[in-house]
Amino acid sequence: MAEIVIILALRKIGTALAKGVAEQANVQFGKYGTQLLELQGSMGRVGRELRIMHDVLCQMDIRSRNNQVYEGWLEEVQKVAYVMEDMVDEYLYLVGREHDIGCCFFLKKGFKKPRSLLSLNKIASSVKEIEKDLSHLSDAKIRWVPTINNGDASNSNYIVKRSRELANISRSLDEEDLVGVDKNREKLEQWLAGDDLECSVISLLGMGGLGKTALAANVYKKEREKFQCYAWVSISQTYSREDVLRSMIKQLFKDNASVLSSTLAMDIMSLEETLKKYLEQRKYFIILDDVWDPEAFDDFSRMFIHNDKGSRVMLTTREARVAALASRGCILTLEALPEDKAWDLFCKKAFPRDTNHECPAELKLSSKEIVSKCKGLPLAIVSVGSLLRVCEKTVEEWRRINDQLTWEIINNSSLDHIRNVLHLSFIYLPTYLKSCFLYCSLFPEDYHFKRKQLVRLWTAEGFIEERGESTIEEVAEGYLKELVDRNMLQLVERNTFGRMKKFRMHDLVRELAVDLCKKNCFGVSYEDQCGGSHEMAGRRLVLHKLKKDIEQPLSNMHQLRTVITMGDSKSSFSLLPLLCKESRYMTVLELSGLPMEEIPDAIGDLFNLRHLGLRGSKVKMLPKTIEKLSNLLTLDLYESNIHKLPSEIVKLKKLRHLFAEREIDPTRRELKWGSGMCIPNGLGNLTNLQTLQALEAQDESLRHLGELRQMRSLRLWNVKGIYCGRISESLVQMRYLSYLDLNASDENEVLLLNVCLPSLQTLVLRGRLVERALDGSPLFQAVGGQNLYTLSLYWSQLKEDPLPSLSRLSNLTRLHFIRAYNGEQLTFLTGWFPKLKVLWLKDLPNLSRLEIQQGALASLEKLTLTNLSSMRKVPHGIEFLMPLQYLGFHEISSDFLTLLRHSAIRGQQWWYILRD
Repeated sequence: MAEIVIILALRKIGTALAKGVAEQANVQFGKYGTQLLELQGSMGRVGRELRIMHDVLCQMDIRSRNNQVYEGWLEEVQKVAYVMEDMVDEYLYLVGREHDIGCCFFLKKGFKKPRSLLSLNKIASSVKEIEKDLSHLSDAKIRWVPTINNGDASNSNYIVKRSRELANISRSLDEEDLVGVDKNREKLEQWLAGDDLECSVISLLGMGGLGKTALAANVYKKEREKFQCYAWVSISQTYSREDVLRSMIKQLFKDNASVLSSTLAMDIMSLEETLKKYLEQRKYFIILDDVWDPEAFDDFSRMFIHNDKGSRVMLTTREARVAALASRGCILTLEALPEDKAWDLFCKKAFPRDTNHECPAELKLSSKEIVSKCKGLPLAIVSVGSLLRVCEKTVEEWRRINDQLTWEIINNSSLDHIRNVLHLSFIYLPTYLKSCFLYCSLFPEDYHFKRKQLVRLWTAEGFIEERGESTIEEVAEGYLKELVDRNMLQLVERNTFGRMKKFRMHDLVRELAVDLCKKNCFGVSYEDQCGGSHEMAGRRLVLHKLKKDIEQPLSNMHQLRTVITMGDSKSSFSLLPLLCKESRYMTVLELSGLPMEEIPDAIGDLFNLRHLGLRGSKVKMLPKTIEKLSNLLTLDLYESNIHKLPSEIVKLKKLRHLFAEREIDPTRRELKWGSGMCIPNGLGNLTNLQTLQALEAQDESLRHLGELRQMRSLRLWNVKGIYCGRISESLVQMRYLSYLDLNASDENEVLLLNVCLPSLQTLVLRGRLVERALDGSPLFQAVGGQNLYTLSLYWSQLKEDPLPSLSRLSNLTRLHFIRAYNGEQLTFLTGWFPKLKVLWLKDLPNLSRLEIQQGALASLEKLTLTNLSSMRKVPHGIEFLMPLQYLGFHEISSDFLTLLRHSAIRGQQWWYILRD
């Protein structure tokens, strides 16, 4: 954990010593050049010391854990790093103050001194103390910490030992101990016995505790005799290449004592050559258990000869990038057990002596809740079930375990297998991912994160480092993918063109992360109905479903960097003025959904604020002091009561994401379902904007729209036909634009964009289109629209069938026609829209015939037909699309429902909603 705090402090120091801040400091403190240089020098030295400490900590492997002296030393390092972060923030605050120069205050003896100089000297003195503390800690480590590390190895590799013990237990499980593995076992057996004579590699992928080793071992026992030779070796994170090779040779040559004795004196090269020659002539089966990185596989893969004998290599891993080394089609991803299988496994372990492992009726309710909390993780189910096996079989004891199960998992030595397995994954995360991972644990259980939401928050927190030419947001998405690939976050949903969209954290993983957050002051969550305390030490505070206001100040207000409110919070959050006064270094203030109506002028004092979220609040006006938030990256005012932005908004030159939009029609059926906001003069100053939702189109703002060249996502309201030429000219300048949403001012205004946008992925046009627009505009051409995945047309008033023109967009995955077509027939021909997954036809009053030829819409998953009042027959060819994941007929008549019930799809599953 200390390395997380250090890296964040290092980034702050980097900001403080960067050219721009240094120049600003020189201007402001020009009279005190000597003091300023000394302070900057001290910061640089502290930064170098922390950098070396960070690099050393990253090299310390898991065998240093559970070492009391080492952990104590880390805790002290962490404290110093936190203090350094505070001092750098204080310095940045001082440098950022515009009106401090020349300000004086009187000391008691009547002596005048510039306040800025006193503040500068105070910071410099504190940084010098930090420098001394770090030097002392470095000396202390040399004197004391290695004494323990070099001692008895059995004391210093506790987690490694316990993990290997668990692996051995998993390997020795009988078949009756495995539940819910039949299909996976069959698949593995098929791959092992396949006709492919090439040496194929099979991967078992999944988070820790899912039973990868147990399943592999079960298959290994049953299938190994079908091979001429076989071996099982554990790799883990701390493997020795020589030890693994010797273990493999020992198993493969178990019947040849002379060869085994001859290998005793061999070096690694000779061992590899011996192994390679032996495997060259035989059909072999090798299992590499617990592989953590591709390099580990590469260390041994050159020995696995492709000898056309049908040899097999199997890997078990938590890492998707390791699993990707498998032969094509040979990755088996393990999932959590379904409820019924989880229950069977629990009963086997908790009631081994009962008939048919029957759970007593009086314990069933508590048992069901306990199993539910294990979330289908076999390791947790087995461990908790085994713990309960020796407990009294009383309702009171069962209820006690249920109520404190989280505490038991974190603290009970009988359950340390769970902790070790899950903790391993965290310890071996790169430092840059640890903060991002822990941050997710502060949110509620089962919370579904949205990709863009997480990216904006991580960026605001300063967790993301720049990488080459990529934007910070692109780097953050890479972090997110890494956490999913490492099975630390679970992917819940992708969008139609395969991009990750929603995620969640496994509950047990989250509980362990929450414990780490608390112990290391990273952050805490608070839920008032659970009797939470206001004594919450942490730099980040996430408030879950706040039902009443917090009336007393929080104990650590001055330390807070982040406050986030979640869920249906009823509090007006009267603490906000005090936060603005006391928490000067606030970075993230996410107050979405609160019924608060005012933002205090003091918000401008939060110079470090990078994220301000007021989505869905009752706030009516932003204070003019908003202009002082020069570091703000995200301003979210969506669905607040703010109707007008202050003119000072254009001074926020670092702003990257601006949400300023209101819904007028929640059903979104009207042409003008919402409205944007006007940006006062100076829109061209906001050159870092990537998201703008939404802008009211006006002459003045459109004149400067093309200067926003970093734009990725843009929505414009109140667009008139005469504006389209200027909008097209502006869009050409936005070479990264991926999302465009244009809304006409009324139904007679024509939207005509003659522009090619090669990066565009989503296009929403709400307004009239000229008849040949789909053929004439580059937006809808096969070349110009090659990256277009989502197309939504509303109120287009098209008279001719648009499908022949749109069929050229062969990469479309989502297509919406909402009040877009006035014709009577739509026909999807064979081969059209091969990648389309979602099709929605809505409010097409004249459409009477819909035909789908066999071979059209080959990938369709969801079809929704809404309010097609002229349709008198069930669409011809719809049976060719079955089975769909969703087929919905909405706002239909009872007569049409009768037709559906007697149609070719009557045996399939579909949903309907009758017209009112």
